[in-house]
Amino acid sequence: MKKHFRSLWLAVPVAVGLLFVSFKQDDRLFEIARNLDIYATLFKELNAYYVDEVNPNTLIKTSIDQMLKTLDPYTNFYAEDDIEDYMTMTTGKYNGIGAVVSSAEEKYTIMMIYEDTPAQKAGLQLGDEILKIDGIDLSTLADSDPGKLLRGQTNSTTKLTIKRYGVQKPMEIPVSRDVVKVTNVPYYGMIDEEVGYIDLKDFTATASREVRNAFQELKGKGMKKLILDVRENPGGLLNMSIEIANVFIPKGEEIVSTKGKVTEWNKTYSAYNPALDTEIPLVVLANNRSASAAEIVSGVIQDYDRGVLIGQRTYGKGLVQTTRDLSYNTKMKITTAKYYIPSGRCIQAIDYSHRNEDGSVGKVPDSLQTAFTTRNGRVVYDGGGVLPDILTEKETHSPLASTLARKRLLFNYAVKYHSEHPTIKPAREFRVTDADYQNFTKWLADKEYTYTTQVDKDLTELEEAAKKEKSYKTIEEQLKALKSKLTHNKENDLQIHKDELMALLQEEIVKHYYLEKGMKEASFSNDAEMKAALALYKDMDRYKSLLKPTK
Repeated sequence: MKKHFRSLWLAVPVAVGLLFVSFKQDDRLFEIARNLDIYATLFKELNAYYVDEVNPNTLIKTSIDQMLKTLDPYTNFYAEDDIEDYMTMTTGKYNGIGAVVSSAEEKYTIMMIYEDTPAQKAGLQLGDEILKIDGIDLSTLADSDPGKLLRGQTNSTTKLTIKRYGVQKPMEIPVSRDVVKVTNVPYYGMIDEEVGYIDLKDFTATASREVRNAFQELKGKGMKKLILDVRENPGGLLNMSIEIANVFIPKGEEIVSTKGKVTEWNKTYSAYNPALDTEIPLVVLANNRSASAAEIVSGVIQDYDRGVLIGQRTYGKGLVQTTRDLSYNTKMKITTAKYYIPSGRCIQAIDYSHRNEDGSVGKVPDSLQTAFTTRNGRVVYDGGGVLPDILTEKETHSPLASTLARKRLLFNYAVKYHSEHPTIKPAREFRVTDADYQNFTKWLADKEYTYTTQVDKDLTELEEAAKKEKSYKTIEEQLKALKSKLTHNKENDLQIHKDELMALLQEEIVKHYYLEKGMKEASFSNDAEMKAALALYKDMDRYKSLLKPTK
């Protein structure tokens, strides 16, 4: 009998607990239904009585986007009209002409052309200004998106009316649309007789195949050491990061695991193919814009001591998104889990679940970061991206250089240069000469551009602080004298920053002749991370020591 009562007393709190959970769940469902009813009622009233006509699609899309914005930047809704953009993002393919068009000052200019695309085959050039598409004058379209007009079914033809530098009359150029594949590996090649280089810029559905093909081709050319570049790579498909890590990590080794609210979805992913090469010395270049899948690859290489990371701390996106189909051919990409690399660390740097009163979010503080160890026993940390083994300074440009780039003055001069010089040397050999630079500065003489240095900003803050503290009158003359000395002399600044501007101009000019591949080759001579990698490969004792256990 005692045993029976004891079982009964044990059962009562369990039953009460289940009842409480049930009530709590019912309350939650009621709140959801209540708020949806309020929203529907509000929208009906708005549609019926608002003074102007409202577009229901635009209004609903705006409200959905604002709601999702309170969660994290990666949970997104795709309306039916946006599905093509979503497919491009995941597959890297779209039907169009293969040109990047950008708008500025009510002009639509071709800024990049992909190789072997209809745009290149039709003879379009960087700097061409698109005036009309199939007779539609772009200047008459408010907030027009020429990209949508350029897309269309394979083998359909679009007629572009363009204005080209150096040509007086507008030109009409027919372009036959086709499937355009934006490659994940826009460039690979041999840097010298031993060192190969693979530039990995995305993780769409063909990324693994592109990396494997590039690797095998470089091995065939005698590659004995490899530089894998994932700088500026925003990430992409999780399975591609697993397959690319598997190029260097043996079959059966854990690559990444995911953990989220739905425990049934939690999973550990291991390398499921034989590695292409587990011995070749490997350097991975990463920076603060390497995110998500790029961080998985970087972190896995580091956790298994398979190679050396060089660059800056990565972005810190350790969140996994799952795409869910919604009604009426719409979709939602929703953050469902966090991912963990082999050492056990999660590299998510920003805590979106706890927001400040103003809605902002903060990074995981260093005090909350946990130490983990790599396979060889090196100490690594979670919560803040992947920290490279060799840190390099983040590339920064002078205010002058940034302004010339933003105002497209470097680009526009390259258009002029290309028009006046039919050919140049190969990308790796071409150099901007002192005479070229002098011509560039003369061309800039009548161009409008202003820029503010950090010293200018600091001086303005000092002036404002002095006025607040009523001490401005006592230092007014000194401040004016200092301002006078700091007044920009553009000619002087162009000489002070000559080396920086010549390097940028060199890349810009090469791009107009050899497109993306040429621009990459032209950047090698001024690339800090590339120089650090090549220097490391000349000191293999140091390379090996960096992969030894932390003392």
